[in-house]
Amino acid sequence: MKLFLLLGAINGFLAVALGAFGAHGLEGKLSEKALTTWDKAVTYQMFHTVALLFTGLLIAKIQTGGMMWAGWLFFIGILLFSGSLYIYSTTGIKTFAMITPLGGVAFLIGWVLLGYAMVKHL
Repeated sequence: MKLFLLLGAINGFLAVALGAFGAHGLEGKLSEKALTTWDKAVTYQMFHTVALLFTGLLIAKIQTGGMMWAGWLFFIGILLFSGSLYIYSTTGIKTFAMITPLGGVAFLIGWVLLGYAMVKHL
């Protein structure tokens, strides 16, 4: 689905931009722990950007609800997991860190659905 390819391209751009911002714009402004949290958000965003792109390409061959859900869950996971870590690392508000596991669950379910759809239909 072209939407997942577009979302993947946008997220890839954002992951690179946010990674550079963290390395150059936040250095000296945040603690080492906060910078490590920021880096984790960037890493997970980029890994799941690749998954989002891969899902978008596979949907051309495998058009199932499970594959569509996998793509949406990767996107939702990026928003919840990486987004909450970006906010937490810059504000220190622990409520945002409590959202992060929901994004992790979205990632996990997305991977299960992606794997199931590939095994079943390829």
